[in-house]
Order: sequence, then structure tokens, then C-alpha cells
Amino acid sequence: MSQNKQTKRRFCLSKRTVRQLSLGLSRRSQSLFLKMLKTLNLNPSRLKNLLLILSLLFILYLLFYHHAPPSPIIPRATDAPLTRRHIVFAIASSFQSWPRRKPYLRLWYSPESTRAFAFLDRVVAPGNDSSPPVIVSGDTSRFPYTFRGGLRSAIRVARVVKEVVDRGEEGVRWYVFGDDDTVFVVENLVRTLAKYDHDRWFYIGSESESYDQNVKESFDMAFGGGGFAISHSLAKVFSRVFDSCLIRYSHLYGSDARVFSCLAELGVGLTHEPGFHQVDMRGSLFGMLSSHPLSPLLSLHHLDAVEPIFPNMSRTQAIERLFEAVNVDPARVLQQTVCYDRLNSLTVSVAWGYAIQVFNGNQFLPDLLLMQKTFMPWKRGVTVDASRYMFNLREYPKDPCKRPVVFFLESIVPDKSGIWSYYTRHKVKECVIPNAIKNLNGIRVFSEKLELDIEEMKAPRRHCCDITPSFNESMVINIRQCGIDELISMHS
Repeated sequence: MSQNKQTKRRFCLSKRTVRQLSLGLSRRSQSLFLKMLKTLNLNPSRLKNLLLILSLLFILYLLFYHHAPPSPIIPRATDAPLTRRHIVFAIASSFQSWPRRKPYLRLWYSPESTRAFAFLDRVVAPGNDSSPPVIVSGDTSRFPYTFRGGLRSAIRVARVVKEVVDRGEEGVRWYVFGDDDTVFVVENLVRTLAKYDHDRWFYIGSESESYDQNVKESFDMAFGGGGFAISHSLAKVFSRVFDSCLIRYSHLYGSDARVFSCLAELGVGLTHEPGFHQVDMRGSLFGMLSSHPLSPLLSLHHLDAVEPIFPNMSRTQAIERLFEAVNVDPARVLQQTVCYDRLNSLTVSVAWGYAIQVFNGNQFLPDLLLMQKTFMPWKRGVTVDASRYMFNLREYPKDPCKRPVVFFLESIVPDKSGIWSYYTRHKVKECVIPNAIKNLNGIRVFSEKLELDIEEMKAPRRHCCDITPSFNESMVINIRQCGIDELISMHS
């Protein structure tokens, strides 16, 4: 009797197991499967063997059945290439500085292709020029400012970040911030920001050139005058929490320190891009501009505090001359290329779109990559650190006759074959010059437009150049890509 009960219990358990195994089948298949079992007169032993066979078949089915391929991933609309219209610029200005700084903004701002807003402390009379729309900043009187001797306007300037985001502009991937004396190379900004995912949290900029300024602020803070970028995903979160940060950081001096501190609380660090230039220096920028890093030029700041970058011009005229090159080939502007004339023992350093230096003798490339100290500290004589910079320097001879012969950009002519840029000799003093370049008055440079994709932007390589074998009053230089194992040296 007990044996029969155990047999029935095993049989019921087996039937339950069969039902569990049949769950992987369709309903119709399940019904047929169960009817088939009922018609069979199976004892527990036979049923066990049948279940083992079915289990084996089921495993083989899972192993060898080819599932339908997954549906292709439909790219997001934001996967389209980054353009100028995906960037919104927010420029901090004031009622007092706006009239004299507008010429700088007109160099890079275009109503047809660029989205920008200027934030002022007061209403200004509307103009008919092609300047960015003016927005009056919101009231900041409720926020404390306790830095002794500082400017309370730092709160208003810092809050530009929140106010431009709160406008809710459509299709924004990046917000870029700067001052009204900052000039941007927009096309280079587009190429640079395209390296990064705007849906992730990015805070991109550069520190000051001045060691002393970085000690006072932070080596990991983007200085606002040089410009910095924040991805739209980070900017939306930042705008929601920034007012609370303004209350906590009342003791800080500047606007960029407040932005940096709040981003730090969000857990975001600075991504360094050396193409942003705060220009915390005075005097001549020749040494910096003639030895620019491989990173593309993104911005220049403090143009009112330095000498005109071209001789015999006003500051505005000089920067307009540079932008003649920017508008033709922005990626190549200021890119340093060095070539050698072995026959005449000359070294030629080309800062495209700006200036060419011709040295007598063999100058090693690593030495030419160092900036010549043609500028002065931002703050003079206060501390030893004030005269230190964030890069290595080489001395610039005080005696003009010991300096290289310099040729400054005169004009640029693009054609179907490429781009011709023309440079004329700058004479400062009658000096004894090597015979090879004694009569040299101009240099013509041929190059193709520099078009770098994202991968090339991540790992740029300096270009090479060749000098025409013979010259007298005019020299011709051809800029080209270097060979795979080509060395930039006199005796390669």
C-alpha cells in the first residue's frame, strides 16, 4: 500500500516536472505535449528516461538555435557632427566696457552662424551693428561678498553661467564662457569640443600662464577670461545648485573661483585644453604666439593689456590681421613649423598666419619650441613667484642684432591649389646679416588647408617644410606632412 503511494507521489512529481519543462514551448505545443503523455502508458522508470531525453533535446535546441539578430541601434539626433550652432557663448561685460570692447566680439561673432549673448549690468542703447544680443543680469544683492578689496561684480559675472542655461535655448551641446575682451577661434572650438561627449559632465579650460596667479587661485581652475566650456548635461545640473554655492563661497575673489568651487562640489574636475589663453602677462606676446603648442588656438584674452601683436598697428588692427589668417585656415593658425637650409646654414621657424623667424646656423627644434621671453609678469615686483610662468622659457636678446630676422604676415591668398601667405621683413636696426639673407625682403609660404579629424585632433603631429634651393630677395617655403620616419633637424 505504502509502495503504491510512493509511486503515485513520484508520478505526480514527474508530471509537475514535465509541465515545468514544457513552459518553454508555445501554448499549442504544450497542449499537444501533455496529450501525448496521457496517451502513453508510462511507468515512473520510463517517464524518467523520457524526461532525460527531452532535457537533452532541449539543451541542444538552446545551443544550436540561431536567434534573430538584434535590431540595429538607431543613432540619436545628437550623434550628428558638432557645429557652431550647437555652442552657446555667454560673454560677461558691463555698461562701461561694452562700447570699446565690441570690436573684439565682431571678429569672431556672426549672427548667422554663432549663438552668443552678452550679459551687462545695465541697459544700453540698442545698436545696429552685428554684436551679440544684450541681456541685463539678474539682481545679486541677496548674495554675500566678503573678500576685502575685491569687486562685488564677481557674483554677477559668475551667475552668467546659471542665467544663460536657464534661458532654455534649444539644441545646445556646449556652453562657452568668456569676457568681452576675449576673442575666440570658433571653428577650432568646434573641432576641440567634438573630441568630448557632451552628454557626459565636462568642464574644459586652462590655467593661467602665471605661476603666481595659479598659486592664489588653483592649478586646476579654468580662468574665465581665457574662456572655458561646460557640457550641456553638466550645465543643467550646475544651474540648479549654483545659488547655494554663491552663499557658501562669499570669501572668494573672482567669478571663475566660484564656478570652479561649485563644480568641485559636484565632483567634476578640469579637463585641460592648452589652446585657451588667459594671457596673464604684459608687453609683447611675440614669444608666446611664435611658439604656440600643437593644440589649436582657441582664445586670447587681455588684449587691451598687451602691445599690438603686429608692428605699426593699433591693437584692434593687429588682431584683425591675425583673423585674416583665422578666417582662411583656423586649424593652422600659429602652428609652428621648422625647416632647415643646409646649404646656407639657416633655420626657419614659421608660425603660420603670424610671423617667420630666420636664424643663422643650426637651431635644434626643442630649443625653438620654447617660448622666448618677450613679455613681462602680470604683476611686477610683488613676489618672486610673480615672475614665474607655467612653461619653460628661453631668453630673448636685448640687442636686436642678436635676434633672428623676423617677417610678419602681410596677406593671405587662397586658391584652388592651396593657400599662399606672404610675410614681409621687419627692420628694427641696421645689423650685420649673413650674405644668404642680406637682401631677403619677403617670404612666400604655400600650404594646404589643415583639416583634422577627431582622431588626428587627439594625437596631432607637427608638419614639416621645405625651402626653395635658391633665393635672393624672396624665399619660398612649402609646408607639408612629414614622412613616417622623417626627423625635423638640420642633418636628418
